[in-house]
Amino acid sequence: MKEVLVSWSGGKDSCLALYELEQAGGHRAAALLTTVTRDYDRVSMHGVRRVLLERQAESLGLPLRQVLISKGATNDEYERATAEVFSEYRGRGVEEVVFGDLFLEDVRAYREQFLARHGMRGLYPVWMRDTGEFVRKFIALGFKAVVTCVNGEVLDGSFAGRLIDEEFLASLPPGVDPCGERGEFHSFVFAGPSFKDEVRFTVGERVFRDSFWFCDLVPEG
Repeated sequence: MKEVLVSWSGGKDSCLALYELEQAGGHRAAALLTTVTRDYDRVSMHGVRRVLLERQAESLGLPLRQVLISKGATNDEYERATAEVFSEYRGRGVEEVVFGDLFLEDVRAYREQFLARHGMRGLYPVWMRDTGEFVRKFIALGFKAVVTCVNGEVLDGSFAGRLIDEEFLASLPPGVDPCGERGEFHSFVFAGPSFKDEVRFTVGERVFRDSFWFCDLVPEG
């Protein structure tokens, strides 16, 4: 069975990409690869505390490889840190990275160019899925996710901290992708068929920073 890295945000798209990869067979996750902002000790962009990320990986039964970047990191810093991980895993025979991208051609093109420079290839198991059907499949399978971050230019702060369910989808304004693929919102998956145990937390305060609403998830136990 071929080992791959899984680009892991902790959100629903990467989670379902991992699930579908495992269901298809032929590949096994060598590790979940997550970018963490060291100054905040949180998952970059999603704003989830590192301890919840670690508990998530533990419940999934998979190793976690964290790429540490600074607050306000440039793309060069991100690429250097990620390239070091690629080199490490390429030395173990891992040459492919799984992404949960759905339809953004420019994002995929950037990934392909970056990977190629470092002798890696991309796998896109959920590419070009209908996003409405995709998120409803996520819900129907029994996965549970909470919204951790929303773009304040397209959604108000009340969406942060909500569960992703049919009620949530019905309340999205016209033009907002039901998967938030254009960056409208980000999420944290805490339970589902891939998880041994539910990752437990309480919903904390909402903070507005740099045009985004972030909802803090406070670990329990």
